[in-house]
This record gives sequence, structure tokens and C-alpha cells, in this order.
Amino acid sequence: MRSVLAKVLALSSEHSLFTPGDTVVVAVSGGADSVALLDILLSLSGLHLNIVVAHLNHSLRGDESDGDERFVAELATSRGLPFECERADVRSLSIRDKLSLEDAGRRARYDFFDRTAVRYGARSVALAHHADDQAETVLLRLLRGAGVTGLAAMSPRRDGRYVRPLLTLSRSEIEGYLHTRRISFRVDSSNADTVFTRNRIRHELIPALSRFNPEISRRLAVTADLLAADDEVLEAVADASLKRTAREINAEGVVLDVNMLHAELRGVRYRIYRRAMSLVTGGLWGISSAHVRQVDEIVHSRKPNFRLQLPGRVAVVRAYGTVAFSRGVDGGGWDESLVVDGPGCYPLPGGAELRVEIAPPPEDLEKFPPERACFDLDHAPFPWLVRGFRPGDRIGPLGMAGSKKVKNIFIDGKVARERRRLIPLVFSNDELVWVCGFRTGHAARVSENTVRTVLAEVSSPS
Repeated sequence: MRSVLAKVLALSSEHSLFTPGDTVVVAVSGGADSVALLDILLSLSGLHLNIVVAHLNHSLRGDESDGDERFVAELATSRGLPFECERADVRSLSIRDKLSLEDAGRRARYDFFDRTAVRYGARSVALAHHADDQAETVLLRLLRGAGVTGLAAMSPRRDGRYVRPLLTLSRSEIEGYLHTRRISFRVDSSNADTVFTRNRIRHELIPALSRFNPEISRRLAVTADLLAADDEVLEAVADASLKRTAREINAEGVVLDVNMLHAELRGVRYRIYRRAMSLVTGGLWGISSAHVRQVDEIVHSRKPNFRLQLPGRVAVVRAYGTVAFSRGVDGGGWDESLVVDGPGCYPLPGGAELRVEIAPPPEDLEKFPPERACFDLDHAPFPWLVRGFRPGDRIGPLGMAGSKKVKNIFIDGKVARERRRLIPLVFSNDELVWVCGFRTGHAARVSENTVRTVLAEVSSPS
């Protein structure tokens, strides 16, 4: 127990997470990590923290979610602490805002925590992420493809307000602390569901890597911390370079000098572009490394004039010696593959959305409308990749021997050329399993041997 408290106190001191007398909102879900976080912060008596317990009921697991809420309320009462709780319909939020369930839940939580912090005048909101969470995040981003910023993963302090005091503790240390203190907690049944990519990393990939290095989670967390330190340096360099290369930065957008950009190192240029896009739209939603490289290509292009439309309504215009970033209109096409990690609601180019859920198959699959599909989850496992049509794409259609060109499917369906690029193609294990609205793949079909099924539906733009 003393070792755990010493590690948390050392991290707090190194990163100035708390000062004596701070009011701190502690996010408590009822699970082991957040319950331990609350008890640890209360045990750091030298800090004299004024703690507010905050719990958001996501309304996703019925009675189990309500049980979590009651547990946290009783926990706060037993410790004599203020308790703030709200309920959010995360499923409806994901549909309304075209987000996955994970993203919708995250948005609802942070919105609730922000409002609670303002209400109590809290300097910090404490989150219970630990070293194993850090390792999972690093691997998840590595599998998707990420640079230094992405692999730096979670930092002890984010956006000034959010702090993660447990990042140096492992899951086993936290569980050992709770056992020693004889503190009970709730278990979220969904954490064992390997349908979700993060859970598969936790239960399958990390145990496999542990055979090579038993300390793999700690090593990955250390790597993320080192990368975060490097990222701070690179961001400072990028800030200075942005000021040096910018001709204008105002409410209309950002205008950069092409010749000045040519003098910068490639990695610095990439960060300048990302910073410019973030200033224009307030974030980098949908922006991938491929988009950043596209911007660099037009900066170095011999063509003096060029226009590029990127996700998040980012318009990039090259005009002779300048390249300007501004708010534009949605391009309506596919620039990069969409990763579908599991059930949820995912936005698609053109305003449509893909909804995915684990559910029993309908009674009559033959009467399924073309915009819906049902697959054997063991033959179409997550993660899926969803992208637009590319020349040469082929599918082994349900009920047919061999394969067929997707181009010929579009021709048979009299699909206009300009519309073809908007039709999503769903891949699992690098195999095309669904040309949305047209044909499903034979390999992922539901049969009498199917154990688990996944339903997918593409909705039209609203």
C-alpha cells in the first residue's frame, strides 16, 4: 500500500497534478480502477484535497448500469463526499451525432465532468487510467498506424484540467491495493466481450506479448512516456515554425508561405499542417497521415494552383506562393479507410452512417433489404475496414462460385460513375464481405453452424 501511494505522490509531484487544498472532481464508474483512485487520493492526507465524486450512468447495460450508480452513490455517502450523477442516453447520442458508442460515451462523460468541475470550481478532474490502459492504447494506435503524437498516448495531464494520477501503476498493483484495503468494487461485464478491439488487445494480444516480455505493459507505458516527452519538444519546434512560415492567422483561416515551408524539415512541416488544420476546425477529426502527406504533395507540386478538400470540412488551397487552410464544404468522397472496432454507429462520407450491432439473425434473411446485411461474426471478425471503391476490387458473392468485379456489379446496377465512390465496401480479414446496398460475400454467410451473428445497416443521408 505504501508503495502505491508513493508512486502516485511521485507522479503528482513530477507533473504538478495537485496542490494542497485543491478541489478535485474524481470520475468514479464503480470499477476497480476508479474506486482505487478515490481511496488513494483520500489517503494522500498531506494534500488535503477537497474531493467531489462524479458518476455518469451511460444507460447501456440496464440494471447493471443502475447498480453501478447506486454503488457509487453509497460509496460517496460512506466517505462523506459530495456526489454528482447524471444519466445519458449514449445510444441515442451516437445515432444523433453519428458516432460510435465508445466515442459518444466519451463525449458525454467529458461534457458532464467539465460541467461538474465548473460548478464546484475544481482545478482538476481525476481519471483512473493506469499503465495497462496506457499499453492497450499504444497497441491500439500502433495497429491503426500512428506517429509520435499518437503513440505518446495518454499524458498525466491533458487540456489543463484532466489528470491521470495512476499512470505508473499496473492493473495488478491496483487490484492488490484493493485486496489489502478490503475494498469492494463493481465488475463491468462488457469488459470481457472480445467483440471490441480494445478487449481483444487486453485479453489476447497483451498475454501473447507477455510471453516475450512479462513486463510488456510497463515497457509500453514507459515508451509512451518517452514519446510524450519528445512530442513536447517537437510541438514547441512546430509552434515556432508555424509563426515563421505563416503569412496570416485569423478567423478566416491560416495562410502559409510555400518557400518558407520548403526550408523546414519534413516532420516539422507535417506538424505545421496539422496545427493549421486544427486552428481552422478546432480539431483533427478524420485527419490521417495520408491527408497530411497530400498537403505536403501540393506544397511541393510544380502546379501553382491546387485545391484539396479534406475531412472535417478542411479546404486546402495552393495559389502560387501560398497555401491556405480554411473551412470548406464536405468533400463527399473517401480519403481514408474507416476502422470499425465493434458495435456502434459510424459516420460515412456523404452524410450516411453505418450501424453495427451484435444480435440474433432475423427469421427470414432472404427478405432482408439491400441496405442491411447479416454476417457470421466468426467469419467476419472485427476490426472491419470500410472504404470506397477502387479499381480491381472483387467479391465472392453469396450463392455464387468464384468472384466478381465490383465494377461489374455497379454496371449491372446502373450505378453512375460519380456515385460509385460513395458506396461503402466492408472488409474483414482483408476480404470484401459487403458491397453495401448490393451484394454480400459468401465466405461470411450465416449458416446452420453459425454461433454469433452481427447485423449491419447503412442509412441514407439525413
